[in-house]
Amino acid sequence: MTRVTVDLNRCQGYGNCVSAAPGVFDLDDETGLAVVLKEDVGEEDLAAVRQAVGLCPVAAIAIEEG
Repeated sequence: MTRVTVDLNRCQGYGNCVSAAPGVFDLDDETGLAVVLKEDVGEEDLAAVRQAVGLCPVAAIAIEEG
C-alpha cells in the first residue's frame, strides 16, 4: 500500500493534484488547500498519484511506498 500526504505549509491550492487524481485529492472549500481524500492508495490510483506529485509546482505532495 502507498500512503499519500500533503504538506499544507507548502500547498498553495493550484489544484493540479485534483486534476490528476480527483478520487484521491480535493481542495478545501474554506482554505483552498489540498485535502487527501484517500491516504492509503492502491495500485489502481498509483499512476495518477505519481502524476499529481510531478504536477505540483511547490512539491507539497509526498508518497511513501511500503
